[in-house]
Amino acid sequence: MENRKSQIIELALRNIREKGYLSFSYDDLAKELGVTKASIHYHFMKKEDLGFALCTRIKEGLEKSYLYIDQAQINLEDKPWEFISRRVKQIGNNEVCPLSSLQADFNFLPVSMQESIQQISQMEIDYLKKLLEDIKKEGKLLPTIDTAALATVLISSVKGALQYRRVVEEDLVSTVFDQLKQLVYGNSKS
Repeated sequence: MENRKSQIIELALRNIREKGYLSFSYDDLAKELGVTKASIHYHFMKKEDLGFALCTRIKEGLEKSYLYIDQAQINLEDKPWEFISRRVKQIGNNEVCPLSSLQADFNFLPVSMQESIQQISQMEIDYLKKLLEDIKKEGKLLPTIDTAALATVLISSVKGALQYRRVVEEDLVSTVFDQLKQLVYGNSKS
């Protein structure tokens, strides 16, 4: 039972990364899994229930990535990039970040999902901000840097690159990544 529920969540996440939350139905999921729609409804009565489970899975992945990077024995200056990179590696060439996809559909989602998406979005910024603050404390970022704003710029830039990658070029993400590193650290770190 739990395996089927997990399969539904994973398939729904793939659908979100490829085409968005609003663009797939329980019928689509049932056909892809080779089960009846009733089987999907058994695990998730309404699409909102599935949406909330998706938000929970995204949140858990974000927490897991942050805890891993925060405790990893790597240079402080590399941690923000590794945090972002770990998330990007889970996204295929013709896909976007599932959180970004949910953000794009935000105004059309139930309030419970909107609240969850807002919390996860803020959590993503806060985690990256914490990693940047550690670097700032070591004197490796300018003292005037607003780490929350920088975290937002980095996340937005990389997620924008994921969108552009779908249309213009496969390696755009690494190009943007390298440029962001140069902007943050200068030419000494790339």
